[in-house]
Amino acid sequence: MFGIFMESLVIFKLYTGLKFLILLFAVSWAYLLLTEKDKRIRLMFVYAPVLILLLFLCPISRKAFVAVGLDGETYYRILWTIPMGVITVYAMCRLFGKHKRIGLVVTAGMIMACGSYVYSSPYISKAENLYHIPDEVVAICDMIKPAHEDAHVMVVVPEELVYYVRQYNANIKMPYGREMIASQWDYYDKVHAAMEETEEIVIGDLVEATREVYCQYIVLSPTRLVEGDPADYGLQMIGNIDGYRLYKDPVTAAVVEEWDQYYEEE
Repeated sequence: MFGIFMESLVIFKLYTGLKFLILLFAVSWAYLLLTEKDKRIRLMFVYAPVLILLLFLCPISRKAFVAVGLDGETYYRILWTIPMGVITVYAMCRLFGKHKRIGLVVTAGMIMACGSYVYSSPYISKAENLYHIPDEVVAICDMIKPAHEDAHVMVVVPEELVYYVRQYNANIKMPYGREMIASQWDYYDKVHAAMEETEEIVIGDLVEATREVYCQYIVLSPTRLVEGDPADYGLQMIGNIDGYRLYKDPVTAAVVEEWDQYYEEE
């Protein structure tokens, strides 16, 4: 039991990031504990978070979570039910409302101390267009989008583009998504193995895998080395967008087009 408790405690520490934001939340919670008079607000913002945290750290709760068939890797999501952001904002507003000058200085200072330059993160970049996704993704999707609204196409793209394709066009499918990229899931996919899990992309292996799932298009990253000539396997290069080479597979495309015509006649 103690081991389970320590694991849950580590999960909580990782969830908070051990940075100033959790300190800001703790100060806000303490301020509401001392000053908030409304019983309903105290119940939601003062007592409920403590109860949820205690249940989260309780080994019996975690054992029950797993016993009912839920994934133990997602146990941290229980912490999502603690409205940390709402509690912090509410407390800061209450402080500012009661003490406008002091409250303004204190809240502004604490928020600035907790903040960081957002673009310093490798996962955030300045928007290149109205869609807030890379320009090359927009260009690629526009080149391969299906002719009809009800039709779909399949494309395999490098990992760095996986998150964006279906944000832009839901009619464009991919043989795999973020489940193959996230490290906590140990899944296997033949297309992903040929595309990402080798030192060089072996075109023959990649084409064999993509044709099994009827993938009409292949996008190769400018940073990956390639073994073999795509043209030798029947691939047709239809574009080069910022180094991303876009190929169409006529073999798979012909099969998919035949299927589409069949279903339209039906």
